[in-house]
Amino acid sequence: MIRLTAMSAFALAVAITPATGQVTPAELGAISIPDKVETSIGTLEFFDGVPRDATISKVYDNLDRMRGMEVFLDNIGAVSMYSVRLGLANAGAKGANKIALFEQLMDSQTLVVTANTSTLYAYTYTDLAKDGPTVIEVPPGMLGFLNDAWQRFAGNMGVTGPDKGKGGKYLVVPPGYTGDVPDGYFLLKPSTNRNFMFLRGSIKKGLKPAVENITSKLRVYPLKDAANPAITEFVNVSNKAFNTVFPSDFSYFENLDEVIQEEPLDAISPEVRGEIAAIGIVKGKPFAPDERMKKLLTEAATLGNATSRVITYQPRIDGVRIYPDDPQSVWSTAFANKNTSFEADGTMGLDARVLYYFNAGGVTPAMAATHPGQGSDYGLAVLDANQQPFDGSNTYRLHLPKDVPVNDFWALTLYDTQTRSQLQTGQNFPTVGSQSKGMTQNADGSYDVYFAPEAPAGKEGNWLQTVPDKSWFTILRMYGPLEPWINKTWRPGEIELVK
Repeated sequence: MIRLTAMSAFALAVAITPATGQVTPAELGAISIPDKVETSIGTLEFFDGVPRDATISKVYDNLDRMRGMEVFLDNIGAVSMYSVRLGLANAGAKGANKIALFEQLMDSQTLVVTANTSTLYAYTYTDLAKDGPTVIEVPPGMLGFLNDAWQRFAGNMGVTGPDKGKGGKYLVVPPGYTGDVPDGYFLLKPSTNRNFMFLRGSIKKGLKPAVENITSKLRVYPLKDAANPAITEFVNVSNKAFNTVFPSDFSYFENLDEVIQEEPLDAISPEVRGEIAAIGIVKGKPFAPDERMKKLLTEAATLGNATSRVITYQPRIDGVRIYPDDPQSVWSTAFANKNTSFEADGTMGLDARVLYYFNAGGVTPAMAATHPGQGSDYGLAVLDANQQPFDGSNTYRLHLPKDVPVNDFWALTLYDTQTRSQLQTGQNFPTVGSQSKGMTQNADGSYDVYFAPEAPAGKEGNWLQTVPDKSWFTILRMYGPLEPWINKTWRPGEIELVK
């Protein structure tokens, strides 16, 4: 009498099928696993498909590390927003009615990813769980928006918002709010409690009137206090050294846990929440990984950081290069295909999302909607004309042909490749442009800008200082870009190594 074990009975049932009566060796190989497999995580061993103890440990380590890296990449927007809030609080701007205002603009002491030196910033955060519906009285002439805790667009304010730049009252209501909404407010309904308010004031008519416009008219207070609101305070954070850039070590996950604890369950999808829960971050429960998990998550953060940098410098997605027909051009955009939601045809662009959130902060469709003569548009150069990293020990030159097509002005700012914030050099404001004192044109109306540790003789006004043995990248900002920039009939040169 022949006895069949459960495993051999299953194998017999698979090997003899009604369709063919027989399964080929190739088919058997496709549905089974050898007793020993060589992989990138080491040798995996099985007994007739059953994993050995050492294999179980290796595979679970790999799974936890892999999930940790995916959590890192998928939630950069959230941890970045948390880090900005933490940085502002450390600078003294803690609370929705305490506005962080860069009254003397932002210099390189403050670490903020790819912020510029040319516009007046005002930041704050709502706390809807504490304050309830919150009023934001926006001054006229502002550009602004609200992002939720995952750095997703929640609404525009100012010129691109419903007040059309005339100023107005906005009411930000908590998730799931069912109360009354009084007349006279523009309604914003974010999916989270902690939401980032970004306002930008034009300094075209001078910095002092721009500051006065904000400090005299911007007000933030709970709706319940509308009859007698507390004074809105303005904290001048110019010339302060503080950090708003998110970490890339184990503390990244601790920060994400803070966000998860603060926000509603349905702020993110069950799929995303499940991925986060799989590494031990669960709303209402302490995040207490053991030493093994801490080690794996630390590795995951390192891999996430490395992956973000690879996507930045060698993206393999379409819609990043500004001049895609020229394979030698490195000029690129932070928004692939000018898509600020990173989603198209029901599919999330994972690399596109990482590309933006790793290198910039704050999202609004207005950033990618170019209108001739209005707003701004940007070009990034992260590599030189030979597609090599910039070396701060060398001298480089950028040629801008005559008639730079801007209605307002253009500016070039240098950034640190590590922090993605303004490069810290002897120039506190590492920017040159058409408004810079000492900037000179060539005889034909074109410009040459130099990047070097020391200014080339006679080119001091057209020079941005670099740091020897340190890399950098630059962003060309076009304020009020005109048709030749938009339709690409005018384009900047590549940044070429001089010596």
